[in-house]
Amino acid sequence: MSKTSWKPGTMLYPLPPVMVSCGTLQNPNVFTVAWTGIINSEPAMTYISVRPSRHSYHLIKESKEFVINLTTADMLKAADFCGIKSGRDTDKFAQTNLTPVACAHVKAPMIEQSPISLECRVTEIKPLGSHDMFLAEILAVNVDEKYLDQNGRFALEKSGLVAFCHGAYYALGAKLGTFGFSVEKKKTRKQRIAAIKHERKALKKQKKEPQKTLKKKPRKIRKKAP
Repeated sequence: MSKTSWKPGTMLYPLPPVMVSCGTLQNPNVFTVAWTGIINSEPAMTYISVRPSRHSYHLIKESKEFVINLTTADMLKAADFCGIKSGRDTDKFAQTNLTPVACAHVKAPMIEQSPISLECRVTEIKPLGSHDMFLAEILAVNVDEKYLDQNGRFALEKSGLVAFCHGAYYALGAKLGTFGFSVEKKKTRKQRIAAIKHERKALKKQKKEPQKTLKKKPRKIRKKAP
């Protein structure tokens, strides 16, 4: 196999086209970002890189807060729209029928339609050139309860997440494996039977005491954009 060498560029794909909400619940704004990721585990930290020319840049720089909302196929048209239009002259929440919802730790709202919303507080701003990087600590993770299965597992793979790759959007494909599968030893027949029995026992217990397995969170105050 031969390869052709190109000049340096942003050829690291796929990426998550996340929707970043900022501002306040009363005056919310949202824009789409692909330059994002996780940079630390403890404490949980993330980043977004934003051009200083964008309207949201100044909102985040002033408030030191933002929310990262994962994008699904159902939200894709809204995500694309929010990546093109500017909040200077467009109420993007109203135009896309997205719903801003109050957060617990930041004044910026999260998006109700997103399966996961990460509340973030900026710890450092690093000018890099075309973009400034907002390093931030993740203060809270808000998940949509409809993706919790009977065992309390969060089935994020059922939400229809999308990826951004070289100027185009793609649906995520089939599951190929789980972390560590390459060195995992095959279970014996006895171990497989024991695992099935354990799962059945857990399900029976959960049916008898459903209130102890899935506790509803306090109802959030929701307010649609004017």
